[in-house]
Amino acid sequence: MLRQLIAGAVVATTAGTSFLLVPAANAAPEPSVQLGGVHDGQVTFDGLTELVIQRILVGDDVAASKYFSGKPVDDPVREQQILTSVRASAVQLGIDPDATAAFFQAQIDASKVVQRGLLAYWAANPDKAPTSGPDLNVIRQKLDAITTQLLAELVRVDHLRQSGLHCDIALVVADATGAARHHLDPLHRRALRTASTATC
Repeated sequence: MLRQLIAGAVVATTAGTSFLLVPAANAAPEPSVQLGGVHDGQVTFDGLTELVIQRILVGDDVAASKYFSGKPVDDPVREQQILTSVRASAVQLGIDPDATAAFFQAQIDASKVVQRGLLAYWAANPDKAPTSGPDLNVIRQKLDAITTQLLAELVRVDHLRQSGLHCDIALVVADATGAARHHLDPLHRRALRTASTATC
């Protein structure tokens, strides 16, 4: 409830920004912010949120690939490989493996939000569907690179993630700023909310 109240206050500051009303799989992201966000000497979630949004946007390509291949959205084997890998990396990096796995489970769930939303939209609007499907193996290489960057950011913001109310406020500000910067439509905003559920 508190996070919702904070979000309402922050969103009010971004009123006037126009957003798409339907999923836009080919929307180009705005230039990336510099990772490792610090504002007025305080560690922020800006860099982490930027990577989270980049991963969410890659979900558009995953959806397009699966639209043509007919592969299901759920891929339990791949998901378990990711979670096993990030747990091992967390131990090596000195951060909590359970919290790290929960964070990446939220990223996986967010990608599914995008995939299911776009696949349903294209099914109802075939004239809006993509005309080609990217190679899923190439997409996964991109996701693996983002995973490596996300792990580095999790190390950097580890203390902030454990700061209670301060974490909640910092996350809402970073998410609202990132969503506005990338002009995320309602589907991708919903995915961002899902991706943020295990950050604090």
